Amino acid sequence: MTFAVGAGEAPRGSYEIWLVDQSDTNGLAHGGTVYVYDGDDVTRRLSAARPTGAIDLGGATSALCLANTGRNPVRPHMIVFNKADTHAALAFVASGHVVIFDAASRRPLACLSTEAGAGGARQAHALWPTEDDRYLVIANQNGKKLERIRTDYAAGAFTQQPAATLDLAGCTTPSGAPCQSPDTRPDNAPICPFIASDNGPVFVSLRGGGMFVVDWRATPMTIVGEYDAAHVPANGCGFIEAKGAVFGDGGGGTPANLDQFSVFRMPRSGYSASNPPNTPAVERLFDDDAPDRDAHGTAVSAWERHVWVGDRDGNVAEVFDGRTGARVNTVPLTSPFSADPTVDLFAGSPDRAWLFASARGPNPLSGDPHSSHGTNPGMLIIRMTDEGRTGEIRGLIPIANVDAAGVERADAHGIRVRRVR
Repeated sequence: MTFAVGAGEAPRGSYEIWLVDQSDTNGLAHGGTVYVYDGDDVTRRLSAARPTGAIDLGGATSALCLANTGRNPVRPHMIVFNKADTHAALAFVASGHVVIFDAASRRPLACLSTEAGAGGARQAHALWPTEDDRYLVIANQNGKKLERIRTDYAAGAFTQQPAATLDLAGCTTPSGAPCQSPDTRPDNAPICPFIASDNGPVFVSLRGGGMFVVDWRATPMTIVGEYDAAHVPANGCGFIEAKGAVFGDGGGGTPANLDQFSVFRMPRSGYSASNPPNTPAVERLFDDDAPDRDAHGTAVSAWERHVWVGDRDGNVAEVFDGRTGARVNTVPLTSPFSADPTVDLFAGSPDRAWLFASARGPNPLSGDPHSSHGTNPGMLIIRMTDEGRTGEIRGLIPIANVDAAGVERADAHGIRVRRVR
């Protein structure tokens, strides 16, 4: 399927949903597709809604990356918008590229490459914009580096800042401990960064457990909070803010830690290099190491009354009270639309009445063994009810990418809502 929207063409409705298929552009060994949906159309037509446009990442985006870096972009993974919703930034986890798009025209403006890190690896697993729209913070996962890009959206200038890079594998914490060690933080691959609405430090989850809270303004970026694996679970990718606190998760999904569902929360502030380790305290809200559990992806309801944490293995969402942190409900995500949606990430409508979730495919690109095998690649549509305490599955919009051998390769992952202003 191909769709086109002309440069500058006004989309319908008040918001868009951008869904990333991380499988290669059909017939190529790179690229991918970003599907763009009109939000009002989706909530009106549900499963019958179709994209208003799509970005074939094997076209102009790959050409730009090849020209700028000498390599094609492979496996688009996470997508974010700047705070003004004028630009999108897309991380390619396999090749380590970051591409910035003009959101209205959907035209690629810049392609940058993360640095070679541990063992020569480079991966842009995820990224996050600062609240003042001055920087993007990049999690170079297998390179084990936290990197920074200077962003001037008005001028169209995007500059990598190697002097700001924090080497997570080789650094030392403020307490004098090694940033990575078997006893405290056995695998410092950064998974997901997150900056709260106060524009404070960046929270960085780690693949092997533990976490760093980092001053992204410093050059180089510096650790102001150090947490070990006994306090913060592994494989976290689901930070969200509610009632002045930062909620996070920890999950399974890797050969070393297939099954885990953990949820915690922390304050937004109070971090300092002079603090002892694991300070301020982490509040563990829920832990379940039973088989077929994998916490991944978070969402928040209107007025921040409830926080959802998805389970892509168990096909449920656990719901927590945004104020007390208590677990208050379990919402099944299976439905007549899909018996195994394998929800990966959530995005909420601006009024927080609807949730949209990426549903993984039968041949996920996360590797084996892994909990991300789904049956219906696409976007799951959820209506929040009872102030977000529960919800109803209202539809699933399919995507497809069938290769020459007849194998379905579509594998939805990144998803984000953009306000059209």
